[in-house]
Order: sequence, then structure tokens, then C-alpha cells
Amino acid sequence: MGFLNKLFGSTNKEEVTMANEKINIGIILGSTRQGRVSPQVGEWVKGIADQRGDANYEIVDISDFELPFLGTTEGTEPGIAAWNQKLANLDGFVFIVQEYNHSITGALKNALDFAREPWNNKAAGIVSYGSTGGARAAEHLRGICGELKIADVRTHPTLSLFTDFENGSDFKPQSLHLDNVNTMLGEVVEWSKALKTLR
Repeated sequence: MGFLNKLFGSTNKEEVTMANEKINIGIILGSTRQGRVSPQVGEWVKGIADQRGDANYEIVDISDFELPFLGTTEGTEPGIAAWNQKLANLDGFVFIVQEYNHSITGALKNALDFAREPWNNKAAGIVSYGSTGGARAAEHLRGICGELKIADVRTHPTLSLFTDFENGSDFKPQSLHLDNVNTMLGEVVEWSKALKTLR
């Protein structure tokens, strides 16, 4: 028995350490346009997330990386490498998604396409907004997540331009969304921890 404890003891300690370690979740702003409201939504989600204390949460703004359109350059821009490195350091994601013409923004699709392995075997939640809560954009994003081996969680907070924003620009979410956001974050954290064992 002592031999077995010595043999398997280190593995058990590693498993316990991994389970207790805080994971890193990136809240990805999916829009880069002038006058966008995604920073307001992202900060709201982060404020809720930080109160949980179950992970390290950070805002990741794709506009900071100045990614070119995929395939239009030689791909040597420093922002491309920095984007991939940022994703590689994250264990999971929350996408802040806006609906444009029944889909996600071109900027978000471009950012998704600029990486491959850094997305793999990680979990993601989606918070969407639009005239129908951004539901159609979120469904498109789920298909892309599947191709990139991102496990998207079921709970999906949807925000309406009519009831959660004033004048289409001032974000004032209804309190009813709080439970959904917390449930979604809990699923992202648990799935991210589980998927970390695959990487």
C-alpha cells in the first residue's frame, strides 16, 4: 500500500492543485466599430464575474490587436502573434456578441479565424444583444465554436436593444439577467476546469 501511495501520490497532488487553481477567463468584446456598446456590456459581465471569486476574469478587446483582414497581408503583424499568445494564456471565454444582419460582426469572425490551437479544448459562454437579443448571431457563433473545438455552454443571456438599452447606446440591463449571467459563468468555469485536463 505504501508503494502505491508513493507511486500515485504525486499524481493525486497534481490533480488537487489543478482543481484548486484559479483559471483565466477572457471576456472578449466582439465589436470594433466607433460608438460600440460592447465595452459597457463587457464591464457589466466582468463586474458580476469578479464578485464570484471563482476565476481570474479580464476584458479582451480585439480592437487592441489591430488585426488585418485574414489573407490580405503576409501575416507578420505583431498583433497576430500577440492575439494568439493572449488566447493561449486563457482557459475559457465569454463572448460579448452583437447581431449584424442575423450574424456576428466581421471583426469577431476575423479574430476567430486568426487562431486555431489556442481555441482548442476550452469552454465559452455567450452574452448577446440585438433587436431579438442577438439570438441569431449567437447561433452562428456556436457553429464556429464547434469547428474550433470550443465547448459552448447552454445558458445564454440575451439582451434586448428595446428593454436593456436607452436610445440604443446607454446600457441599462434589467435585473432579471443577473441569474442567467451567474449560471452561465458557473458553467464556463466548471467546463473550463474539466477541459484543462485535455490540454
